[in-house]
Amino acid sequence: MNEYIIETQDLNFSYSKLTHDIENLNLQVPRGSIYGFLGPNGSGKTTTIRLLLGLLKKKSGTVTLFGNSLKNNRLESLSKIAALIENPSLYNHLSGFDNLRIAARYRKVNQNRIEEVLEIVNLTYAKFKKVKKYSLGMKQRLGLAISLLSEPEILILDEPTNGLDPKGIIEMRSLIKSLNKEFGTTIFISSHLLSEIEKTCSHVGIIREGKMLFQNTVDAFRESQNENMIIEVETSNSELLNRTISPFFDKTKIIDDSFVNVTLNSKEEIPVLIDTIRKEEIAIYQVTIKNNLEELFLSLTEQ
Repeated sequence: MNEYIIETQDLNFSYSKLTHDIENLNLQVPRGSIYGFLGPNGSGKTTTIRLLLGLLKKKSGTVTLFGNSLKNNRLESLSKIAALIENPSLYNHLSGFDNLRIAARYRKVNQNRIEEVLEIVNLTYAKFKKVKKYSLGMKQRLGLAISLLSEPEILILDEPTNGLDPKGIIEMRSLIKSLNKEFGTTIFISSHLLSEIEKTCSHVGIIREGKMLFQNTVDAFRESQNENMIIEVETSNSELLNRTISPFFDKTKIIDDSFVNVTLNSKEEIPVLIDTIRKEEIAIYQVTIKNNLEELFLSLTEQ
């Protein structure tokens, strides 16, 4: 049986009497997991995080952290949690080291911890550089270093890759995985990007308009997609290609002059598709397996 380090039961919250911003939310985050909280912008992800941290007062339901009610053990529970919500608040005129020194003093953390977290987030080389000269990715990692000063058991990150360039996204993804693997930190990530959740997380919860639509492992999410797979074929003549293959395959769709989508029952049918096209001597430039997870996610979250 899973041990849930974060759990809500029938959690409800409204900003006004006319809305139901969070509705009967049952959230279950296993200890030691990287949990992706996924949903479109405005679906209630940040509101849920604020409820978990006690920054908003719930209307009804329960929030349980570390097996204890947040209501009865708020200070003790929050002492073991670190959160990075939106962009970190930093002193741009000071160095990264000085930012950490101020945060460590405020949190009554041993100063020796500063060097440790700088190494964890790979900022030792820039610790004496002023923060105003940091890239956005470096600032995100410095904010994360500040969050790690207290050696939290739970790390909550709200859209941690927002605004980052590809290099920064890869660095953040690698850092999240490393924190989870090396230190056993349970990491709760809020995001609207399926691709990042799929590459980073072990578990996923999908929310829309404050309601949980799906919650399980990422592997279970993959398995829940339709068994059929969509193949995208780039060709010299999409109309000719479509006429050629449509008698043999139930679902084909012309996308534009160059691309045709074909729905297959399994990957074993891909060679059959290619052989059918080549018999007619139609040029094929590229065959791509579409990401069906994106279509499943859209079907869940779009109205």
